Amino acid sequence: MTTRRLRMVALFYTFVLAYAGMQLYAVARAHTDLRLAWPVTGALVGWVALMTAMPFLVWRWEARGWHRPVIVGSWLGYTWMGLAFLFFWIALILELVRSALIHFDPIYFTTASAAFWQACGITGLVALYGFVDARRLRIERVTLASPKLPAGSGALRIALITDVHLGAIVHTRRLRAILAELRRVGPDILISAGDLVDGQAERLDDLAAMFAEFKPPLGKFAVTGNHEYFVGVDRALAFHEQAGFKVLRGEAVQVNEALTIAGVDDPTGQRMGQPGRTDEGAVLEPLDPGRFTLLVKHQPRIDEAVSGRVDLQVSGHVHKGQIFPFGWLVRLRYPVATGLSDKPGGGRLYVSRGTGTWGPPIRVGASPEITVFELSPVA
Repeated sequence: MTTRRLRMVALFYTFVLAYAGMQLYAVARAHTDLRLAWPVTGALVGWVALMTAMPFLVWRWEARGWHRPVIVGSWLGYTWMGLAFLFFWIALILELVRSALIHFDPIYFTTASAAFWQACGITGLVALYGFVDARRLRIERVTLASPKLPAGSGALRIALITDVHLGAIVHTRRLRAILAELRRVGPDILISAGDLVDGQAERLDDLAAMFAEFKPPLGKFAVTGNHEYFVGVDRALAFHEQAGFKVLRGEAVQVNEALTIAGVDDPTGQRMGQPGRTDEGAVLEPLDPGRFTLLVKHQPRIDEAVSGRVDLQVSGHVHKGQIFPFGWLVRLRYPVATGLSDKPGGGRLYVSRGTGTWGPPIRVGASPEITVFELSPVA
């Protein structure tokens, strides 16, 4: 097994153990704070085991084409996942505050059961907010001027979506809202920076038809994300083709007289033993440096060897953590700022918060976005 594959396996098991641990913390708090009987606690432990296994059960049901269990299991399992994440950090913070108050003010007193229910109440309110906020698309506008664009050519409007995760949870209603916003913006070009599809790729034909009806004058371009490989890259590419996207798999396209869009595959494919073109240097080297080059790359990693050849890199993948405070953990693995920043060696990087949701159908502190770039010549 290669080193990369070992890292993927280690990361996977770390996530599973951390998720199970967060749930068991909630069970332990319920057992001690509410003085639960052992049979009740045992039933809760069984529920934790079921919810920890639910994402894997959903994947198996998807492979067998069991559509209804996939829908029910996804909503139940991933909603619970979001609640477990929220309860863990909310309950932990409240308990630390409670302990500090008791230490510094012996008169202060709150029962353990009251503290537990307080954490449950706050978790419910934050989750409700996150569920609503995940459906409130923001339009982020970024204006860039470049001497590489011909004078008097007017502004070029490019819309960026990423991490939509079309599947059992993000489906017709959510896509309809995304497309409505895109029509309102009216871009010249639409770009998807990966993870457009998630589970149940074989049941997304209607969504592909909806996407196909949206036709910006200069085209639609996309790259693969890690979830395109999890779904099955052949099925994911077929969806993109039906939806009218040109998928850039280690290639570049000259859109007009001044703009080149380049794209590379997500490295997840190679880690899974599938072919892919991730070499940015090979794609960018033949390009005319006098043209504005936009690089589409799912993960916000910067290849400093080619930074000077890219005017703008657009990426997603990180969701800004999706549920606070996981954005802090994301920064440990991807130490780049969300939004627009300067790249070492030249050029700009834009990291989107994402347009849909993965897993839990909620967002807290990381609102979904469609990014609209206005590229114009230097005045």
